[in-house]
Amino acid sequence: MSTDTPRAERVSHAIARDVPLPGGAGTLALVTIDNGLDHTKPTTLGPLGIAELTATLTAVRARVAAGEIVAVAVTGKPYYLAAGADLTQIGTVPGRDGALLLGQGGHAAYELLHSMGAPTFAFVNGVALGGGLELALNCDYRTVASDVRALALPETGLGLVPGWGGAYIVPRLVGIEKALDVILTRPAANKPFAAVEATQLGLMDVVLDPADFLEESIRWAARVVSGEVVVERRELDSAEVWDGVVAAARQRLDAVINRSRPAPYRALDLVAAARTASREEAFAAEDEALADLIMSDEMRASVYAFGLVSGGKKPVGAPDRSLAQPVTRVGIVGAGLMAAQIAMLFAQRLGVPVVMRDLDQERVDKGLAAVKSSVDRLTSTGRMSESAASRLLGSIQGTTDLAEFASCDLVIEAVTEILDLKRKVFAELETVISPTTILATNTSALSVSAMAADLQHPERVVGLHFFNPVAAMPLVEVVQAERTSQEALATGFAVAAKLRKTAVLVADRPGFVVNRLLVLLLGVIVDTVEKGTPVEVADRALRPLGLPMPPFELFDLVGPAVGLHVLTSLREELGDRFPRSPGLEKLVADGTTVVLPAKARGLPKPVDPAIQAVFDATGSGGAPLDEAGVLDSVLTALTVEVGHMLEEGVVATPQQIDLCMILGAGWGFHLGGLTPYLDRTGYSERVLGRRILPDGVANVPA
Repeated sequence: MSTDTPRAERVSHAIARDVPLPGGAGTLALVTIDNGLDHTKPTTLGPLGIAELTATLTAVRARVAAGEIVAVAVTGKPYYLAAGADLTQIGTVPGRDGALLLGQGGHAAYELLHSMGAPTFAFVNGVALGGGLELALNCDYRTVASDVRALALPETGLGLVPGWGGAYIVPRLVGIEKALDVILTRPAANKPFAAVEATQLGLMDVVLDPADFLEESIRWAARVVSGEVVVERRELDSAEVWDGVVAAARQRLDAVINRSRPAPYRALDLVAAARTASREEAFAAEDEALADLIMSDEMRASVYAFGLVSGGKKPVGAPDRSLAQPVTRVGIVGAGLMAAQIAMLFAQRLGVPVVMRDLDQERVDKGLAAVKSSVDRLTSTGRMSESAASRLLGSIQGTTDLAEFASCDLVIEAVTEILDLKRKVFAELETVISPTTILATNTSALSVSAMAADLQHPERVVGLHFFNPVAAMPLVEVVQAERTSQEALATGFAVAAKLRKTAVLVADRPGFVVNRLLVLLLGVIVDTVEKGTPVEVADRALRPLGLPMPPFELFDLVGPAVGLHVLTSLREELGDRFPRSPGLEKLVADGTTVVLPAKARGLPKPVDPAIQAVFDATGSGGAPLDEAGVLDSVLTALTVEVGHMLEEGVVATPQQIDLCMILGAGWGFHLGGLTPYLDRTGYSERVLGRRILPDGVANVPA
């Protein structure tokens, strides 16, 4: 993210025009929110836009009072109602008074829709996020086009709360339980609602065809005004139900995020009070919460992270796109779980034939069966049509014949993480592929340069490190080896873009970014246990970070054997900063499970205390640490490693480290990735002698 002066507000104008209602029912004032730019520049709402909306709605209300207008509607430019508040403006508010005014200004504008004196409608023709959805919620009625796919209140995932009425209106509109899904659960999963789902939930009133959406919305509004259509609203949940759901949600927050960030708790407090608070009281409470959060480091880090993710589609250091070679057929060496996932992704998103090759037919058949199982899950849940499934399955072949790769433009190896095996695979491939074929490796930690060293054309080799599960994880680390050509690199970036992944250019250094840092984290955790810290203490130690899962659950997800293998290889390459763990070696050798089942779906899996005996038997002993001591050891080690990575040029800037940790490791926006947290907790200056990012880039400036 740039540290330059923030851009000026991209003002969204509020343009009113009169529309006669069918059947002589009177005149509707239609207010269109439009920033005057094309669909690549989303409509957002900043202070100037809110001021213009206020002025427009005030003038419309005067016409309602004069009897000129019988209904009012708001809609947006094509593809957008509004994508929420302008985060570039929110993230630069200099003080709490300014933050408070921002909340109050939005409430004042939207309250005009509530107090218009005539029925108000939102014609939701496109994206409606955050303040955009709240614009619609403050209206009396809402229509939505059936092709709208992004309706959400994402604020708690960005270090904020729904601050323009959402925390009060949503639980009263859809009920307390569904409201907490909208305000807390969906933002954590970054999962917006589509039109039909939002209507079934009760956020929208009616779904209409997008082809003539505006005309149909106006006709529907006329029927409401005339009394022909009556929209029923649900009764308020009882105090017993309300309080019970809120209490359960609070327990869940404690189990999952452990007060690592304030926004979800402030939102829950607002929702808890919404049953008995007046509209005026609730909105004042939203203003205060919003003001506090805007002036928090977590929110500033979230805005920084949002900017990184948004800007990630233009990768730093990527060669000119014109250098990329066309890819019309893809080969994958291996037919294991990762290979099958990659095959399906390429076939689905590139729309090209894919061939998987393994040593024997049994392995090939297992790979094809894994693909079919994934496709069957998509069709059974309605996420893929039967015809699309048939086309996809028909485009993926399996073979044991190496010669099948002869006509491939890109071949990716996804075999076991053994360097000599990967070198052998590439050497065999060079005997059958064309001179222009690009070779890629999905290695997670090994040297791409070493794999390519003995090839006739090492310049054709590039790393494409996908993350598991391949379809869901948005990051690809594109690895530039010592002799990787610009054409091979450009092809890697072009392929990642077509796969709808965010690509980050990384140098060919051990573990690249994500695995180097995550495996170090896990290694330090295990090392503290080897030295006497109880496993349950070590497993709880990182809760203040609010990570997606505790460390031993992460070990379980990665696979202890895989984690041990990467830890060992990183220690061999980078030294004793990556500790040896006899206890982990014993657990892997015995195939011991390291975690217990979660107490409920969505809750973390706790470490199995029974593995303590293994570490007690193999450990070196020493002074046990408390949770704070373990956390300090981890953060100190991570800070040291970030310093080494920047010195080595693993990535061009610390921002790329943060982007990798957000998209490849699932670290929360509230952390800003990694480096903002190290800065704001003082580790950067204590360990490295300097901040990593300039003051104010991802924190409230001192």
